[in-house]
Amino acid sequence: MSKVKIGPQTMLYPMPAVLIGTMINNRPNFMTAAWCSIASFTPPAVAVAIQKKRYTLEGIQETKVFSVNVPSSDMAKAVDYCGIYSGRNKDKSSIFTLSYGDLKSAPLIDECPVSLECTLIESLDLGSHTLIVGEIAETYLDEECTVNNKPAALKIDPLIFVPGTLEYFKLGNVVGRAYRIGKEE
Repeated sequence: MSKVKIGPQTMLYPMPAVLIGTMINNRPNFMTAAWCSIASFTPPAVAVAIQKKRYTLEGIQETKVFSVNVPSSDMAKAVDYCGIYSGRNKDKSSIFTLSYGDLKSAPLIDECPVSLECTLIESLDLGSHTLIVGEIAETYLDEECTVNNKPAALKIDPLIFVPGTLEYFKLGNVVGRAYRIGKEE
C-alpha cells in the first residue's frame, strides 16, 4: 500500500466526543471535546486537551474539578451544540438533566451513559491547547449499559468524532477479543 505525506495532522482514530462539565460563575457549563484519553490506571486519570480560549477551561482552573460525560450517539445534536457555542454567550446549564456526585461541584449529565467525576491534578501548556489531567474520583455508569456488571460498549453507544471529515459515528462490529485474537495462529 502506498502512502502520501499530508503533513503533521491530529489524526488519531477513533476520537470520543465527550462533554466536559464544570462550574463557572456559579453556573454549570459544558463543552464538547474530542481530544480526551485515559492517562493513568493508578491513580485512575483522564487527560483532556482544551483550547486556551475555552470558557470551560477557566472554570476548571478556578474550581479544580470537572466531569467527563460520555454521550451516546443519539445525543449528537446536543453534543455538537455544546461545541459550537461558548458558555460566555449561551447558557448551557439547562440543556441536560444534571446531578452531582461525591465531589458536589462537578456537574454530571444524567442523559450520558457514563460520567467521570474528576479532580484537577495537572495542567500543562502545550501551545494552542492546555492539557488538563484529572484524577477520576468516581465513575457513574447507567445500569442498563452493563452486561454481567461490566460496561457494554454497544449499549453505551459512545459518540465518535472523525476530524478529517468532521462527522460523527457510532461503534460498529466486534472484530476480536483483546488479549486473545493475538494468540490465534
